[in-house]
Amino acid sequence: MTSSSSSSASKPAQPFIARQNAALRERLPFSDTQDFQDAARGLLGRREPNAVTAQDGHVVWDNDSYSFLTGEVPETVNPSLWRQSQLVAEQGLFEVVEGIYQVRGLDLSNVTFVEGTTGIVVIDPLLSTETAAAALALYREHRGERPVTGVVYTHSHVDHFAGVKGVTTQDDVDAGRVPVLAPEGFIEHAVAENVYAGTAMARRAAYMYGAALARGPQGQVGAGLGQTTATGTVSLIAPTLEITTTGQEETVDGVRMVFQMAPDTEAPSEMLIHFPDLRALCTAEDATHTLHNLLTLRGAVVRDPHNWSRYLTETIDLFADSTDVVFASHHWPTWGQENIKRFLGIQRDLYGYLHDQTLRLINKGWTGTEIAEHLQLPPVLEKTWSTHGYYGSVSHNLKAVYQRYMGWFDGNPAHLWQHTPTEAAKRYVDFMGGADTVVDKARASFESGDLRWAAEVLNHVVFARPDHAAARELLADTYEQLGYGAENGTWRNFYLSGTAELRQGQFGTPTVTASADIIANLSPRLLFDALAVQVNGPKAWDEHITIAVALTDTGEEYRLRLANGVLTHTAAPQRDAADVTLTTTSRRLPALALGNLMPQALADAGIRTDGDTSVLERLAAVLDPGDSDFPIVTP
Repeated sequence: MTSSSSSSASKPAQPFIARQNAALRERLPFSDTQDFQDAARGLLGRREPNAVTAQDGHVVWDNDSYSFLTGEVPETVNPSLWRQSQLVAEQGLFEVVEGIYQVRGLDLSNVTFVEGTTGIVVIDPLLSTETAAAALALYREHRGERPVTGVVYTHSHVDHFAGVKGVTTQDDVDAGRVPVLAPEGFIEHAVAENVYAGTAMARRAAYMYGAALARGPQGQVGAGLGQTTATGTVSLIAPTLEITTTGQEETVDGVRMVFQMAPDTEAPSEMLIHFPDLRALCTAEDATHTLHNLLTLRGAVVRDPHNWSRYLTETIDLFADSTDVVFASHHWPTWGQENIKRFLGIQRDLYGYLHDQTLRLINKGWTGTEIAEHLQLPPVLEKTWSTHGYYGSVSHNLKAVYQRYMGWFDGNPAHLWQHTPTEAAKRYVDFMGGADTVVDKARASFESGDLRWAAEVLNHVVFARPDHAAARELLADTYEQLGYGAENGTWRNFYLSGTAELRQGQFGTPTVTASADIIANLSPRLLFDALAVQVNGPKAWDEHITIAVALTDTGEEYRLRLANGVLTHTAAPQRDAADVTLTTTSRRLPALALGNLMPQALADAGIRTDGDTSVLERLAAVLDPGDSDFPIVTP
C-alpha cells in the first residue's frame, strides 16, 4: 500500500541525533589514519568513470555515486559509518604484494588476481558477471593480457562466486583449461541458500544493502562490508576440485596454495588460503575490518562464533609467522607480522567474547534482548576500529547467539502463544486509547528523542490501521532519524528502506540471486526440496500423486510422492508403477524448477513424459511460488 503522507522528501537530522553524532566525533579516535593509508597502498589505477552497465544498458554498479563521501561528515550520518564508507568506497586496482593484485570498489566484495606461470588465478569473482569482467579488464589494462588459468571460491556466499562467467567460461572449465577450486560442501550450500528461502532472503537483502535507495548524506552511504550489491547477472560454474582438509596443498599454474578449512564460521562452507611462496594469507571473510554477522539481517542459519574464534586461533598458529600480508574478500589488507598477529588476535577475541559472555548470561537466566542491552565489549576491543559494528552489530549478534542455543522462546509463558503482529497491534492500539491518541503520544516521544519507543508504538498503529496517514508519516520520520544515528550500515539501510516503503511504496528486490545458473546447479535432491517448499499444503490435502524420475546419464531413479500436502522423494527402488515417468539427464532436470510442468514445455526442455501427464498439471496447480515484493513494514 502506498503511503498517503504529505511528503516523500528526506528530512534533516533532529537536534538530538545531530548532538549524538557530534559527540561520537569527539569520542572516537578519528586521528588514527592508518586504515586510510592501508586502503590506498599499492594503487595502480582506477576505472574512470567507475560505472558498469549490462548489455541492455541498465547500470548494475556505480561507485561514482558515492563521490559525496569526500566531503565533511553531515549531521545525517553516524561519523563512524561515514569513515568506514569512505574507506570502502576507495576503488581501483591495488598491488597487495608482488604477484597478488586486488580490484576493490567494483562490487560488494573484492576480486583477487594471483599471477602464475602463464596466467592468473582468480579468487572470488564478485557478485555479477558484468562487474567481474570490468575488474578483469582493469587488471589487464595495467598488468597485461594474461589468461585466466584457475578460479577459487573461498566460500558459498553469492558475492564470492556469481561473477565467474565474467572471467571464464563453462567451456574452458569443461575442457580442463580452468580448474575451479572450492571448499567441501560448496555447491550444496551455495545453491540451497539462494533457493530454499531465496525469495525472502533476497527481498530482505533489498532492505539490508539499500540498493534501491538514493545515494547521499540523507540516503544510502554504504553497507559497512562494501557499498552495496551489484544488480547484474548472477552466474555459477560448479567446482572441479574440492578442498576437504586443512593442510591440503594444491598448485594451479605454478601458484602454490595451502588451505585451512573453516566450515560453519562466516559461511557453512568456507576456507582460508595461504600462499607460502608469496608469504600472503587470504582470510576469506573470517577476518575483515568490521564485526561481521552471526545472523545476517537478510536471514540465514545462525553462525557459530565459538567455531569462528577457534579457527582464527588455528590460523594464527598455522600461518602468522610465515605471513607478511593478510588480505580478505572485503576491505583492505594488513601488512607486517606484528600488525597481522594483533589484527587476527583481536578478531579472534571479538567472536570468542560475544559467544562466551552470552552463554554466561544465558546461564544466569538473561534473555537475548536483555543481554543485547547490557553487554559491552572490553575497552581494547571497543577502541579498535576493526571491531565496530558496521555490518554485524553487538546488539543483533548477541541475540543471534541466544537464538543459536535457546531458540525463539525465552521461557516466559506470556511469549509462548502470542497474537500475530496485526492482531496484537489492534489490541494494543485499542488499550492505549485509539490510533489518534497513540500517534499524539508517539509524537511527544519522537520530539524528546525516544525514537525506539516511538517506533514500537507507531508500528502497532500501522499494523492495526495501515491507512492511518499520520501514523505512517511519523513512523517514516522515526525510522529516518534512527537511520541517521546508526553506526551499522545495514541497520541504516533497513531504517531508510522502511522510510522509503512508508513514504513511496514497495520497491521490490533489486538483486535476485536465484538465477538460471543457480537453478541449473540444483542437484536432484535440492531440486525436489525446492519444489516441496512451494507446495500449498491446504490446497494439496486431497491430492495423491506419484512421479518417477529417471536420469539417463547417471542411471539414478527417484520417486516423488505428493500426499497429505507434502511432496517427498526417495531414491529407493519402488514396487508400484508411478502415475507418470519423466526421463531426462541430470543437467536438464532443473527445468522442473521453473514451474511449467506442461508436457510440451517439458519436452522443449528435453524431458520426456510417459503415463498420465495430467498429474503434472495437478502438481503445478498446487505450487505456490514466493512473492519477491512482499511488504515488510506494513501488514
